[in-house]
Amino acid sequence: MLNRFKSAFNNVINNLEANPGLTNGATGTGGAGDGHHHQHHRSQSSDPSQQNLKFRYTRPEFLLLQSDDEIQVSADHIMRPIIVPRDITKLPFNSGYAETINAGKSVRNEDHACVYRSTLRAYIIDESITSKVSDMMPTVPGYPHQIPVGAKRVFPQKASEKPIETNEQNGSQEKSDNKNDAKQVNGTEGEEQSSNTTTKESVTTGDTQALPLTESTVGPNLDDLMSPTTPIPLEIRLSEAAAETVESAYTTPETSPQRTVKSNKEESLPWLYFAVFDGHAGSGVAVAVSNTLHKIIEEKLQSIADLLIRFGLNSDDNSNGESSAGNGNDLESKLLNGSVVINQDNHLDRDNIALLFHPSTDKMITVDNLITGALESAFWQMDTMIAKDKRVYRMSGGCTACIGVFILGKLYVANAGDSRAIICKGNDVIPMSFDFTPESERERIKYLGLLKPELLGNDFTHLEFVRRPARRDLGKKLLYRDAFMTGWSYKTITIEDLKFPLIYGEGKRSRVLATIGVTRGFGDHELKAQNSDVDIKPFLTAQPEVRIYDVENDENITDGDVLVIGTDGLWDITTNESAADVIQKSLDVFPANDVQRYKYRYISAAQDLVMHSRGKSRERGRGWKTADNKTATIDDISVFVIPLKPYKEEYINWKSARNLVTEQECSDR
Repeated sequence: MLNRFKSAFNNVINNLEANPGLTNGATGTGGAGDGHHHQHHRSQSSDPSQQNLKFRYTRPEFLLLQSDDEIQVSADHIMRPIIVPRDITKLPFNSGYAETINAGKSVRNEDHACVYRSTLRAYIIDESITSKVSDMMPTVPGYPHQIPVGAKRVFPQKASEKPIETNEQNGSQEKSDNKNDAKQVNGTEGEEQSSNTTTKESVTTGDTQALPLTESTVGPNLDDLMSPTTPIPLEIRLSEAAAETVESAYTTPETSPQRTVKSNKEESLPWLYFAVFDGHAGSGVAVAVSNTLHKIIEEKLQSIADLLIRFGLNSDDNSNGESSAGNGNDLESKLLNGSVVINQDNHLDRDNIALLFHPSTDKMITVDNLITGALESAFWQMDTMIAKDKRVYRMSGGCTACIGVFILGKLYVANAGDSRAIICKGNDVIPMSFDFTPESERERIKYLGLLKPELLGNDFTHLEFVRRPARRDLGKKLLYRDAFMTGWSYKTITIEDLKFPLIYGEGKRSRVLATIGVTRGFGDHELKAQNSDVDIKPFLTAQPEVRIYDVENDENITDGDVLVIGTDGLWDITTNESAADVIQKSLDVFPANDVQRYKYRYISAAQDLVMHSRGKSRERGRGWKTADNKTATIDDISVFVIPLKPYKEEYINWKSARNLVTEQECSDR
């Protein structure tokens, strides 16, 4: 009864509907009250109040807050209770999770979180995989035909032509590193972004190397590589050691018909997903993404499941380089008459068998960048779906996203926004994400303003001045910096320079078009600059950065090694190093011989992290202070603490069981 009275009272005070579960948080948010300090100025193409909700407001499913009364009590802005799961078995590996609401900045907790465990399934059919690999074969102007899979790759070399000098140690041209370091100005929206694109510098590739080119049909002038008349060099001449290893893969003997093995057995591949979403200007988009993104990712991964199983799992069976005739895992069947990435011992590398290596462009498709591409394209599809849903449903605001996907013994972290993920190994920290803010993306956003000045309207300028010019500065010289500049120069101030800067403010207070404090994430399609008709969405992007950590091959992994994924409410106060220290102290309290208490150690660590940033209220809901009497965060906080060792053990055990079943099936034939 008390809870119902409290709920009704808060609804009257905040002018909300009687049932909080029937709203998405659009009412009573915005301005200084939202998590990223901006107001939403929406286009008036339709009346949001007349639209239905696609998803009702909830808290994360694993918290088991099933009634509206329970949700309302968790939203106490005065007490700011730290909420943890009632049943720790709802989270894999007894992982920890904790959250708390803001101190009154918005009516509801606009953060959200999701955990999802599933299994990919596929029939491994060599014909199908060969066809996919063949489709990946590039063509260039002047040589429009694809190389038939299985054909001997021979092209007469002219005696006058000299080979291209390459780095034999690294096995690839150094210029490829520069391509990875190039900064992107803007992404391509929609599903058209290929899942087969090469990854950026964040994607690890181990110690593998591409097959060294010792001779080529291309002339000594490297500019010829860009010529439309330059044919694809069809013959790749290898060092003698490498040639012995892969000779059979490049030639289909006429006496031996090409193998087209079809499997009637369905293979499987488990995967696991953790995610936090930091909503702003309402909880609608955060709730929608929490309910949808993992499903889109699963669709993307399922579309390449046969490739992941064939090249990510089946390559393990002969990772020592030995061939087993007749089991479908020999070198020829693994390569599918394509190319390969080998290690320095001329053995197949388990993680980076290339489906394609094009020597003139150094394009390489690996298991790592197939998964990376799946995550990237899923983020774009999610944002496109939100844009469509906003026209039909009442879906307020936007959100950032930081997710962790465990698959094939590795951790893939995709981040779009200012949430953060780190790996804590004792007191050592491995950053697994980058904070995307107006400050950190100043160059990208300014350069977009330079290229497309029409996006700025008549109110903003992409130029950055050492201080904002005033009318008294007209005709005077002031230090400025253009989008293409890293240093400063003098410019005579004109009336055009008095416009508002595209990036306003410094550090955490920086804003795009003086309105929004994040640059990547989902939603905000209707957002306009304050007191202006200038759209902000063109300067925002859903493109995530993906980083990879090899959990399976971490030989020094311990029970104390954890992945921490948290929204910016945590990181505004707690540094990476402080987080590692808090976690280590929390874990040390739980002795390993106390089985009953030991399983709660990660939830306790998550709770301690939230407490560290939330602090305590000195004046009953006002003046939140940390333990060292510094200003605490008044934002929503959500955080996962996920142990890495249990995943490694689970994956290795699953793989061992799978191999035993495979061996038994082979012996029965």
